[in-house]
Amino acid sequence: MTLDRMLQPTKGPTRHHRGLTRQDGLHHHPEPGCPDPTGIPQLPGTTPAAFTRLNAAAATRLGVSPDRYAHLVGMAPQHLADDVYRTPASTNVRIWELMTLQAPWHEVSVHMGRQTTLGTLGLWDYLLTQAPTPLDGLRDAARFVATVADAGTEALHIEENEQYITLSHINGADLSDDVASAIRAYSLSLFRPRISESTRRAITPTKVAIAARAPRTHQSLIQLYGTRAIDFASPVNSITFRTADVITPQPHAPGLSALLRRHAERLLAEAVPLRDWLDIFRATLRSAQDAEIPTLQAAARHMCLSTRTLQRRLEEHRTTWSQELQALRREQTLRLLSSTDLSLTAIAGRVGYADAGGLRRAVQRWTGQPLAAIRAHHDDCRPSGPSMARDS
Repeated sequence: MTLDRMLQPTKGPTRHHRGLTRQDGLHHHPEPGCPDPTGIPQLPGTTPAAFTRLNAAAATRLGVSPDRYAHLVGMAPQHLADDVYRTPASTNVRIWELMTLQAPWHEVSVHMGRQTTLGTLGLWDYLLTQAPTPLDGLRDAARFVATVADAGTEALHIEENEQYITLSHINGADLSDDVASAIRAYSLSLFRPRISESTRRAITPTKVAIAARAPRTHQSLIQLYGTRAIDFASPVNSITFRTADVITPQPHAPGLSALLRRHAERLLAEAVPLRDWLDIFRATLRSAQDAEIPTLQAAARHMCLSTRTLQRRLEEHRTTWSQELQALRREQTLRLLSSTDLSLTAIAGRVGYADAGGLRRAVQRWTGQPLAAIRAHHDDCRPSGPSMARDS
């Protein structure tokens, strides 16, 4: 597979806006391998549940039996239905592999493009279409690519000059040729309908360049992109529009873009990545965070396993029930201390400590700070006003 490369700058003044692609601990990358100072969580190796739902539905309509992908990590109904969860990128790649076994890659990309109506991709669709201008929407779409794709391997790059705006899609994943070709062609197909929707008029690209070999016939791709100007076997995957078409102000609610960006940041910050079995186990425990601390028997029953099998699976992932339960208690305790006015006695009871004294000692051991310091920080950040009385 030939990996996409960045466009070379065109003659004349240009400006560049890059999407974000990876998070490794506290390190962020505006494109694979480059530092990202923005602090927006990227959750590499995962994709939003909305994209996985779309892939699964499209695969079924193409004739792929759900039995062939229903067992994959992240495909449980409770995870697909809740947008807080993120599915492993490998699960989505497998669904695309099944589709390309069912039909040629260009037919898969056309099929997916037709399935992806406005709103199907969730928040990303509205970041793209509800901005003051289409160009502003493209910039937001590039910045928040993690709301629609695996930002560990995919990015959007915008090159601007007075005549043309070129959007390139970079895919650095290790994929088979057919899957890579289908994903690249599909990704470019999203922008013409979204820009047309946002401007309330038909917008046609001046050129499309696909980093894939030419199919025997590509009439369906001409219809998908709305142009015959399609280059194949390109070193970069890109779509180009006239600058005049994407800088015209469009109808939008004042302040809506800022609200959508804040929502995107919060959505990514609160997302629960499901990369493997251990992530799913932890999500199962976390789902009980506002109830009583779960027991081993209850967790095993919820995951349809025996207690011994659950313990063995945890050992295979180099952890134990006790360690996971302690980590859950710590997470819940610090969250309740920093975001609620519950009394210490109430918090202790909720997270499984006999009294407030045990809670104080645990917090000191975890953080090296007295419990009062954590609650004082919460008070400093909380708006002034009446509050519930609590233990100190």
